[in-house]
Amino acid sequence: MTPDASGALDLDKLFAARLQAARARPYLATALFALHTVESRRVPTMGVDRHWRCYVSPVFVDRTPVEELAGVWVHEVSHLLRDHHGRSDRVARQRGLTGPGERLRMNIAADCEINDDVFGDGLVRPEGAVGPADLRLPEGELMEDYLRQFRLGPRTQHLAWLDCGSGADGLEREWELGPEGAHGLSAQERDAVRFRVARGITGRPGSAPEGWQRWAEEAFHPPQPWRELLGAAVRSAASGPGVGEDYTYGRPARRSAGVPGVVLPSLRRRPPRVCVVVDTSGSVSDAELGGALLEVAAIGRAVGGRRDLVTVVPCDAAARIVHPLCRGEGIPLVGGGGTDLRTGFAKALGARPGPDVVVVLTDGQTPWPNSRPPCRTVVGLFPRPGTDYAWDEDDPDHVPDAPPEWARVVEIG
Repeated sequence: MTPDASGALDLDKLFAARLQAARARPYLATALFALHTVESRRVPTMGVDRHWRCYVSPVFVDRTPVEELAGVWVHEVSHLLRDHHGRSDRVARQRGLTGPGERLRMNIAADCEINDDVFGDGLVRPEGAVGPADLRLPEGELMEDYLRQFRLGPRTQHLAWLDCGSGADGLEREWELGPEGAHGLSAQERDAVRFRVARGITGRPGSAPEGWQRWAEEAFHPPQPWRELLGAAVRSAASGPGVGEDYTYGRPARRSAGVPGVVLPSLRRRPPRVCVVVDTSGSVSDAELGGALLEVAAIGRAVGGRRDLVTVVPCDAAARIVHPLCRGEGIPLVGGGGTDLRTGFAKALGARPGPDVVVVLTDGQTPWPNSRPPCRTVVGLFPRPGTDYAWDEDDPDHVPDAPPEWARVVEIG
């Protein structure tokens, strides 16, 4: 097709390419047609923002065959479906990555995640599309994994032009319309598009590449940020009403002035004490026990870093010594027998001074106390895939009790 003499965006060619992309990847059709196109002479090829606008260079459309444009459509919408902008923002915060150079590296890593299996089967690979093999990296990995495996240098010099927009790396561009611009999708509309695409993929198993099938499963069952949830649950329990409160005569209450001859104690708040009961039974793996020790240290940080106020009770069928966290590196998580965390609760609650919060790290294969403890309880649950805690090494038909309603439960892992 000859370029338009006026230099305007050739929408017929662009939309013909989108239709071809939808025919080649029918499970992505909802997302492809949800994108709103915006003509822009500042974007090198095509780019997307996090609000589902697709910015298109008229010159790029003129010089690119329809078959390759179809591949670019699928590539750009893949950035949005896989939430590369949100993931890039999280990685930037966690690893302290700042500046346009690091965002370019995120764009390249995101492209590697997409391009390793998106082309073929009716979809032509666009010229210049970067894949893991171009950087001598393995295929089938995620953006976060690729980021750890390469740096900008001679091997990536030819990619300096790459710019898929903020939808790929989270960094807003001057040529984007921003959150207040027209034709953007709301958060609810974006979620609805993702849900419909995921339903199309899971409804026809085997029709999509493995990377898309993995994405669809996570879209329906997103992984919980369990470390954040567990820390939040502990902090919430430790800061609740009544936790750490006690009366003291060291500072008499101001009401004493109204009662001559009588000294009234004042209410003070001290740092909360936390006791962590760790399930060391045979059904808990060594890796889970190692993770439990890491979580114990994190719990200490969640309550303000006072390791002297955190104790640990290893427990299988019997509870053992209460260990202070200030010696956390040497806590022996011994056990290996059956499981009865009721003894662990009894040991924790019997300690003096008593805990304000009890945290239990377990796989759930245990009986639970019949009555609610006098302090708040948080349960960190090691998952057992395919069951609702309905497995027992001695009696496969036995169904253990689920964690009690009075405990705050967070699934770990």
